[in-house]
Amino acid sequence: MRVRHGELRAPELTLGQKIWQLNWGLFLLVAAATGVGLAMLYSAANGSWDPWASRHAVRFGMGVAVMLAVALIDIRFWMRYAYAIYAAALILLVAVEVAGTIGMGAQRWIDLRFFQLQPSEIMKIALVLALARYFHTLNFEDIGRLSYLITPALMVGAPVVLILRQPDLGTALMLAAGSAVLFFLAGVRLWKFVVAGAGALGSIPIAWNFLHEYQKKRVLTFLDPEQDPLGSGYHILQSKIAMGSGGMTGKGFIRGTQSHLNFLPEKQTDFIFTMLAEEFGLVGGLALMALYAAIMIYGFAIAVRARSQFARLVGMGVTTTFSLYVFINIAMVMGVIPVVGVPLPLISYGGTAMLTVMIGFGLLMNVYVHRDVRIGRRWSDHG
Repeated sequence: MRVRHGELRAPELTLGQKIWQLNWGLFLLVAAATGVGLAMLYSAANGSWDPWASRHAVRFGMGVAVMLAVALIDIRFWMRYAYAIYAAALILLVAVEVAGTIGMGAQRWIDLRFFQLQPSEIMKIALVLALARYFHTLNFEDIGRLSYLITPALMVGAPVVLILRQPDLGTALMLAAGSAVLFFLAGVRLWKFVVAGAGALGSIPIAWNFLHEYQKKRVLTFLDPEQDPLGSGYHILQSKIAMGSGGMTGKGFIRGTQSHLNFLPEKQTDFIFTMLAEEFGLVGGLALMALYAAIMIYGFAIAVRARSQFARLVGMGVTTTFSLYVFINIAMVMGVIPVVGVPLPLISYGGTAMLTVMIGFGLLMNVYVHRDVRIGRRWSDHG
């Protein structure tokens, strides 16, 4: 029996069976992390649901509906339309160039009146789907040939360039890093990464000249935050002060002085982990990181169990993207890396970021539901 490329060779699951097979353990972990976010946003507003916590709760509720819808759709749909979704996300990035909304010195959003859409967030998921489909169609020998890596490299390069123009260096680097992990998981030889890494290091002096002044300041501030304590170094110095003042167990809920006296900037978004560490101390910070670690372990375990290459790569890609979010944000507020403006998933206030994360978890649950499904590589495959 001949089947179309990408279609499944397994009995169809009914809607009831799919709902029964949803990974509710993962959902509870995601809900728990969101609960922490609600508590911290409530605290950030000095004990008020407005303006952040109430909207965060509504967005999570909408995100749950989207997550379940994504999880229950047949996995062949995501396989078939992966390139179309990528193309749509790329068009949205181009639209930002033409008619994007400028905010905080950057042009990253599209104003939909009721919602500020950030296409770079959508691209994080779209690129995972597109790369997963591309590498799914290749065998191990093909992946070893450089000629077969030109197309996926262009697929990564196009959105990275567009995002750099916004400018959004942090998201661009995260997109490139997440894609590199997918290349490795797909079977690209290690020596190619060594060569690419050496080339990237060699190009740093050239790339430096293309950075905006504020980006250069961020790097210099990372190297010496005290050179401009009231200017470019203010954010990270206040973050370190707040985290240090929290001690082992913290100052107590809604009792953080640095955050509630407005010394800590962007406490509801980029620096929300700092506020948590000030109020709940080292114990609270480690507890949140343990919760994140459980979500990551769940994600990688789901991906490993999948029988098809497409499902495995989607699961790995989504979990890697989530992990990069967490690592970069926490490392940033600790001063381990320069400030790049990456939100803490499920905790920070932000509409598009929440939607993207929930779509990602929907895809992860989709992989779990369809974990035993085999997907053929070519038109003549029997699965």
